[in-house]
Amino acid sequence: MLLRTCLALAALAFTPASALWPVPRNVSLGDELLFIEPTVKVTYNGKCLPTIPGYTHPPGAKFNSRNIVRAGVARAFKAIFEDNIVPWMLSKPHSQFEPELPRRRSKVVSINIIQTEEDDDTTFRPLAGELDESYNLTLTSDGVATIRAASSIGCLYGLETFLQLFFEHSSGSSWYTPHAPVSIQDSPEFPHRGVLMDTSRHWFSVDDIKRTIDALSWNKMNRLHFHVTDSQSWPLEIPSLPLLAERGSYRKGLTYSPADIASIYEYGVHRGVEVVMEIDMPSHIGIIDLAYEDIVVAYNIQPYQWYCAQPPCGALRMNSTRVYDFLDKLFDDILPRVAPYSAYWHTGGDEMNRNDSMLDPDVRSNSTEVLAPLLQRFLDYAHGKVREYGMTPFVWEEMITDWDMDLGEDVVIQSWLGGGAVKELAEAGHKVIDSNYNFWYLDCGRGAWLNFGPDAFQQFYPFNDWCGPTKSWPLIYQHNPRAGLSEEDAKNVLGGEVAVWAESIDPNTLDSIIWPRASAAGEVLWSGRVDASGNNRTQSNAMPRLSEIRERMVARGVRAAAFTQQFCTQGGTDDCRHMAV
Repeated sequence: MLLRTCLALAALAFTPASALWPVPRNVSLGDELLFIEPTVKVTYNGKCLPTIPGYTHPPGAKFNSRNIVRAGVARAFKAIFEDNIVPWMLSKPHSQFEPELPRRRSKVVSINIIQTEEDDDTTFRPLAGELDESYNLTLTSDGVATIRAASSIGCLYGLETFLQLFFEHSSGSSWYTPHAPVSIQDSPEFPHRGVLMDTSRHWFSVDDIKRTIDALSWNKMNRLHFHVTDSQSWPLEIPSLPLLAERGSYRKGLTYSPADIASIYEYGVHRGVEVVMEIDMPSHIGIIDLAYEDIVVAYNIQPYQWYCAQPPCGALRMNSTRVYDFLDKLFDDILPRVAPYSAYWHTGGDEMNRNDSMLDPDVRSNSTEVLAPLLQRFLDYAHGKVREYGMTPFVWEEMITDWDMDLGEDVVIQSWLGGGAVKELAEAGHKVIDSNYNFWYLDCGRGAWLNFGPDAFQQFYPFNDWCGPTKSWPLIYQHNPRAGLSEEDAKNVLGGEVAVWAESIDPNTLDSIIWPRASAAGEVLWSGRVDASGNNRTQSNAMPRLSEIRERMVARGVRAAAFTQQFCTQGGTDDCRHMAV
């Protein structure tokens, strides 16, 4: 008893911030010290769960709850015992940031994972709100850990929280938590919490995409919006339309095969991250012109400003039977291959330029009265194909805000233009995803990527991009997707996505552009902007915890950017707080 008391007092001297991210809905942390070893006993629903290092899930679209949890345990153990942090950077300089190592140690003796309900097909390809993602986590003073969740995915979230309790000792041979006993009850505020990744302006390897999925799962984010094609490139291999990738990719090899796509989707399922693929149309698709004739108009036409937002342009012909034949081949090839893994398909719909159809020999008009019926027929057809394969359509907001299309009640609207659109769409009864560029576009503030000749020099100097400045983590963190909505209308806002458009982002900078700024949105979407007392969560509360999750991501192989100076992570929250003058 005396030893335990001494250990508890020692823990008080070095305890880092209670830095769980995203912050749980209800959390109680103690100040007692527990060590953990790789040989700790793990059970799943009362049966021993082997903890083989490096265990990964079997391939295939048939998912087994035990395998999912077992792989989650293997990843958690790797994070604790191989990729952990020695938390010197979270404590004051030259302070006693870790405990001494006693000969007799209180240890975690068991980790008991209990799944209270059986998974079904919707567990692994859920619509927003279908999956119970909640979990409870307890860790007693005598070392018994229990994770209880309704689904295997909830079990994964519990494991991610569990591993965040532990640090590596600088000796390199011990791992500990100073926070026992622990009691956590947790569930997300929003069912859709995502990152949009653009693989058309720059190509990213399968490993880059999977590493992004890993980081999403560590932040309890559950959607990867895979914007796979655009007018710039078509890296997606479609066996029934082979020329698309052969001629539309940046070079041979910079493509995603059917096996690659399956592996990306499966990788996400086993980490609780649902991949939502987008092939943007009817605009943002000009690259098809390199492969198949008479499908698009206005590809790479100049001056591009008349026909699209950025070069090269190109849009589908809106009154051509060849287009519908093409869509049949495209959708009948790709949709049955991804439907086993995802409940959603994104058909795009942003930035449709009326002038494109002036060049279409079957239309020759930019009149809304002429184009709207053609667009409605196109959407009805495309969304009908999506539903035929048991999936739910996504579209960008312009299909409603600019074109007033008649969309099914199932269709999810992704809003990006700000100006109160999320509120208006939600109040009109639409299901909405918030990607307001004023807050959640992570590519903003990097400057213009176009060239400016002498004639345009003065007009565009100093060559800023269209959506600058950079969206800092405090700006991202303060945005509330449901602001100003009634309780009933707020239910229509399913969540949000931060966007990573890749005009000036490639594999060398991907991690540092996304993380940890996306983590800030992740906490908003999991924990909500308002805490249990009804107060907005503060930057002073978030900064130490964001610092820790950033260090953990770096240790686990994601090169997340520094977002504050070392002095601030080692000081008190008031040391780096700006006060009004």
